Amino acid sequence: MTERPKLEWDDANVPYASQFGDTYYSKAGGLGETRYVFLQGNKLPERWKGAPSFTIAELGFGTGLNFLATLELLLSLPEAERTKLTYVSFELYPMDAAEIDKALSQWPELKTLKDKLLAAWNPQPGWNPITIDGVRLLLGVGDAREMLPTLSFPVDAWFLDGFNPARNPELWGRDLMLAVGEKTAVGGTFGTYTAAGWVRRNLQTAGFDVERIKGYGTKRQMMVGQKPAATEA
Repeated sequence: MTERPKLEWDDANVPYASQFGDTYYSKAGGLGETRYVFLQGNKLPERWKGAPSFTIAELGFGTGLNFLATLELLLSLPEAERTKLTYVSFELYPMDAAEIDKALSQWPELKTLKDKLLAAWNPQPGWNPITIDGVRLLLGVGDAREMLPTLSFPVDAWFLDGFNPARNPELWGRDLMLAVGEKTAVGGTFGTYTAAGWVRRNLQTAGFDVERIKGYGTKRQMMVGQKPAATEA
């Protein structure tokens, strides 16, 4: 049995996780924030060009908004420019199909892809492989701290999208960020909406060069970073 999230809903159908005291996406525009923080923050789709394959990993699948926005971006490219994409995501409290449908209802442009996801949606503990339009989604249902070390291939780009670090420190902790760093390919990147100092220090400890940049909308700052090539001693 998977654990269920404790959800509340506002008038605009934005889901709020009461156990973490945070919404699943920005009320200022969830899809816009995803495109800015994660897609632009990781320099996609420029990095897909000429890459025969590419792996994205995400901490916090949530509503699936980041996955569907990524899929939409990839499919908007000419077929010759599309990389073979694997998308790994971790979620301890998966929503059910009706909740995802409700949470994403405000973006009709995602409806076709959302319906394909929901048709295959049956999250079980452990790894759940789903293929949509040639993109492989590997959904890890469980604790990311336990599941990430079992990932057997390197990650090119990270979407660090746990709930507010102050309310959900487990998804931003030093040990998990070290595991993120270990699983990242040389030259791999991350984007995240947070600019919290202790998260920045954990990412630097994990081997990333970290930069604070302008946040989305009214947010002052966010962070991006890259894992540099190892320097000769």
